[in-house]
Amino acid sequence: MYGHPAAPARTSLVLASLVVAAAAAPAAATDPVLSLELVVGGLTNPAIIANAGDGSGRLFIGEQDGLVRIWDGSQLLPTPFLDVTAQSISGGEQGLLGLAFDPGFESNRLLYVHYSAPDTTGDPAVDHFTTISRFTVDAGDPNQVDPASEIVLLRYPQPYGNHNGGTIAFGPDGLLYIGLGDGGSAGDPGDRAQSTSVLLGKILRIDPQGDDLPADPDRNYSIPPDNPFVGAAGEDEIWALGLRNPWRFSFDRSTGDLFVGDVGQNAWEEIDHQPAWSDGGENYGWRCYEGNHPYNTAGCGGPSQYTAPIAEYSHGDGCSVTGGHRYRGASYPNLQGTYLYADYCSGTIWGAAPAGSGWSSAPLLESSMTISSFGEDEAGELYLADHGSNGAVYRIVDSSPTNLVFADGFESGDATAWSGVAPRRAAAGRRPQ
Repeated sequence: MYGHPAAPARTSLVLASLVVAAAAAPAAATDPVLSLELVVGGLTNPAIIANAGDGSGRLFIGEQDGLVRIWDGSQLLPTPFLDVTAQSISGGEQGLLGLAFDPGFESNRLLYVHYSAPDTTGDPAVDHFTTISRFTVDAGDPNQVDPASEIVLLRYPQPYGNHNGGTIAFGPDGLLYIGLGDGGSAGDPGDRAQSTSVLLGKILRIDPQGDDLPADPDRNYSIPPDNPFVGAAGEDEIWALGLRNPWRFSFDRSTGDLFVGDVGQNAWEEIDHQPAWSDGGENYGWRCYEGNHPYNTAGCGGPSQYTAPIAEYSHGDGCSVTGGHRYRGASYPNLQGTYLYADYCSGTIWGAAPAGSGWSSAPLLESSMTISSFGEDEAGELYLADHGSNGAVYRIVDSSPTNLVFADGFESGDATAWSGVAPRRAAAGRRPQ
């Protein structure tokens, strides 16, 4: 439709409860056995975990109220790296929602944040404003942002207090991707996610350098010329549409594929996928569909016109999906290529992996945490944030053995067990394509 193959029909994709190994995938030693290792506690509503890609090994932890803290590998630094509490509002689904470091951060010291700002217009149709801003780190202190360096790139009105999206991230193309929710309330009453005349319910793609819109003080960036709606009806920033609330998305650091956790309405949560070769323009279906299931199909096309999720789960298993990352670290071979995601309400962590021509998913850990975000360190190891009253960041650990080939005592030299030896079954879909 927009330079990519037709999307799979939604009715044909249902989240499997068991994982089936892809026929061409090599056998893993065993399934991942996840646990969580405390990195740092004493946080207030942590919602972001990021690294700067500068070789420092630091983790940057964003608290919803507007502070970004630094974990330097041994301690939480007492002075915040960044403080946007003065210009933002927080509570519910508002606050400091996203953080991204420029691909050239090590030399240019630039970073970008997404936060909720109060309405200053008095317009009754505006609840607050989404704000995407650029900051510069102090030249004399690598652990401190210059508060006077803020440049607002995007200021966009939100009609309701909820469904603000959150993640901002640089893709493998060096461009900035921004996730915005459908504007809020419930059921997308303005059908904004399907409208290409508004930025809500979308993933945007911009070049934060330059200004193609000098007459608009609220849009200070360039438009990539290959965005799918350039030269056509619709806002030029739009990269993908049909999203309800893309709270957390990420790029696979190995393949460049995009994974989006889109929070559902009352029944279904979903994980959406865009391959790295896509030209953009995917329509993920909201409000026509919630997951694979019809929601409000008035004025909608047939199922084949929308890109179906690669995974979904019902509200019997949770209430709000937190998109994660595909594991690409070196510490846990059995986790390699597994996409981890979680539910904010139940604390369940799932793993999804390619299986044949599709994806399969299975629960890997039942936690008691309110998981608000995942993050990667510079080596690709994964972390998660507990947003609850005991705010903390944990490292994700896989304790499954990696040196087993056979299921019995063959490797130990115990000859009495050899008659019962059988090759270990391939782990369920745990290897990347």
